[in-house]
Amino acid sequence: MSKDHSFDFVSKVDLQELRNALSQAQKEIQTRFDFKGSSASLQFEESAGAIKLSADHSMQLKSVRDLFETKLAKRGVSLRSFSWKEPETLPGGGMKQQADLQQGLSSEKAKEVVKTVKGLGLKVEARIEADSVRVSARQIDDLQAVIQTLRGKDLGIPLQVENYR
Repeated sequence: MSKDHSFDFVSKVDLQELRNALSQAQKEIQTRFDFKGSSASLQFEESAGAIKLSADHSMQLKSVRDLFETKLAKRGVSLRSFSWKEPETLPGGGMKQQADLQQGLSSEKAKEVVKTVKGLGLKVEARIEADSVRVSARQIDDLQAVIQTLRGKDLGIPLQVENYR
């Protein structure tokens, strides 16, 4: 019995859109009156996949984070793609915070996706392949039902559909 149709569930972030949002936020930090003369900054370490924010005090740090999240939302980057750590106080009185970028499906999330798909009772096959989940079936309607169900379910990460055939 051959599988005619399939797609992959993945969790990816468009790095170009992330860089664009970061650039816009950095420009606004440089020009906004409430950030003048402060140490407020925003950096992206691409090799580590980390966003680093710093500011003079907690309210300013919150403003930098809100500004960055607004730019991300306008660029279509999901805010669930980031795992924010607790803000830290620096020795000089400043504050810093870091967010880790979550690319790909972790093994726990992939297992949760497979469990959800199998729990639907449809004639579909779901299997984990590296950092994605491939779902295949003979009926396109079954695949559409799987997509609708998983888009409606909150897994805590953004899910995209790729390689729909």
